[in-house]
Amino acid sequence: MCGIAGFLRTVSPSSGKEVLERMGNVIRHRGPDAGGEYLDDFVGLAHRRLSIIDLSAQGNQPMFSLDRRKVIVFNGEIYNFQELKNDLQKEGVQFNTRTDTEVILALYEKYGADCLSYLNGMFAFALWDMDKKQLFLARDRIGKKPLYFYHGGDDRLAFASEIKALLQFPGLDFKIDPTSVADYLKYHYIPSPKTIYQQIYKLSPGHCLTLSIGQKPVISEYWDVCFKESQISLADAQEQLYELLQHSTAQRMIADVPLGAFLSGGVDSSAIVALMAKTSSQPVKTCTIGFDDKKFDESPFALEVAELFATDHKEYRVTTQLEDTIKLLPKYFDEPFADSSAVPTFHVSRLARQAVTVALAGDGGDESFGGYQKYAVELKEDIVRNNVPRPLLTMLHGLSKGWSHPLPRKLHSLTGSAMSEPARAFYRTNTYMDDSTLNGILSEHLRSDCRGYDPAEHTLRHYQKVATADHATRMIYTDLKTYLPDDILVKVDRMSMAHSLEVRAPFLDYRVIEFAASLPSHFKISNSGKKIILRKTFSQFLPQSILNRRKQGFSVPLDHWFRNDLKSYTEKSLFHSPSLGDLLSIDDVQKLWQEHQSRKVDHGTILWSLLMLSLWQQEYCP
Repeated sequence: MCGIAGFLRTVSPSSGKEVLERMGNVIRHRGPDAGGEYLDDFVGLAHRRLSIIDLSAQGNQPMFSLDRRKVIVFNGEIYNFQELKNDLQKEGVQFNTRTDTEVILALYEKYGADCLSYLNGMFAFALWDMDKKQLFLARDRIGKKPLYFYHGGDDRLAFASEIKALLQFPGLDFKIDPTSVADYLKYHYIPSPKTIYQQIYKLSPGHCLTLSIGQKPVISEYWDVCFKESQISLADAQEQLYELLQHSTAQRMIADVPLGAFLSGGVDSSAIVALMAKTSSQPVKTCTIGFDDKKFDESPFALEVAELFATDHKEYRVTTQLEDTIKLLPKYFDEPFADSSAVPTFHVSRLARQAVTVALAGDGGDESFGGYQKYAVELKEDIVRNNVPRPLLTMLHGLSKGWSHPLPRKLHSLTGSAMSEPARAFYRTNTYMDDSTLNGILSEHLRSDCRGYDPAEHTLRHYQKVATADHATRMIYTDLKTYLPDDILVKVDRMSMAHSLEVRAPFLDYRVIEFAASLPSHFKISNSGKKIILRKTFSQFLPQSILNRRKQGFSVPLDHWFRNDLKSYTEKSLFHSPSLGDLLSIDDVQKLWQEHQSRKVDHGTILWSLLMLSLWQQEYCP
């Protein structure tokens, strides 16, 4: 795992190696083992290396092709690189290293941009072709590895693994995009391709960018998941799924450094540990996070799995240094980000890094196999939508409005979603603030700047792209394109890279995702359960206590924290900030705060997003 950065010199003709060094230094945590730069009359490239495969200096980057006419900086792992290398060697291609980086260079020489279809892995890379005077950027199919770029018009472009590297450019004025603040408050992340800044963008998963000197960048999609159902029995599907996951897990266990796993005690991470234990000749090293509040504590389930597979297990309890951890988060995320499970992810990554350099995780199982409770709720709402007369829904929706009691609030939410079109209803489910609250909480000038803007666009365009699919499939596709790459994978990448830890996810193998997409939705989710095929596939390895327990995730006790551990810290951050009023209506923030403190309404999730926004502003807009 590494960090990359670079620019075309048209961005800033006077910028040279010192700017490349600054760009590399601010992302040194991504690659503390080595660093390097390349600079010519047209382009500059920087690399920070975390050594995983071929630990020798031969694996350092930037790396050149054999004819030294192409140079690459690469972040990630190509899991099938050895097979690709063997095929190329049979054709007479020579190699100087044992790295996957050199294989990408060789494939690009042979196939050009089509080399991406051969790669199975997580990656973001930039390749400069000296003969064509052309820069080629690419990001993996699912978006496991990040890639940001600044575009100042025409061929003025810079790129980096993290936004902070782009902020090192002298003379560039990066302004906040007001609509991205609205997106953030709705989703708790900023959906691709946008970022918090104008002119800085995310290269979307499954996309590549080509830019020739003197021209404008061309962005192309090279992969998308296709939901076309195959004719297969449930028993045959289970067998194929097991074989796919067994192979993808074994591939991700190849490393020249110590390796372990995150273990939550959920189905996904437990399944990965089971597969690792079957493959490994040594006890698997596992790590988990615990909380004193039993409602959020998964450590007993993790311990049960650890004992079942005789792993070398370690546990950390999130009880101390809470403020110190939270202060660090904006430094690593670079833009507002409000998934509170970043806190336990930070700690489990730190714990894992004490023993290993690579950790396997269960990320991706929920999105491909329908593991979220919201899917089950949405399917029930869809039944209500199609069977309950609209006048009755309207009446119940009105009667349940304004109540603080959980039951009327749930009824109000249910009827509101059932009265909406399915795509709009899923947007409501996937967001954390209703339109009236958003409109009130934005500052007056920001509200004016966002007039006419609808954050639902990010959900609707993906949901509507698979127009012939059923509601369950369209929800899964939307999450694969939004929530997974822009929330889950951002969280894991930044929190693991904060500790120079590489995280690999077998469920994110594109072959697993494509196979899941080929299955009927009732193999994945129905009124009788979630992740149906996954639970059945691993029922021979995992106990019923793990298979049948309610999904918990890396949840944290936010409501309690804001009334206790984080109360004074949050008050200072929200109400004594000299510039937060530029973004938010402090009076409306105060109202939410008082409602929470009086226990009238639990606003912990919203308050967390406001705290993270304030801390980001203090870090990047002092």
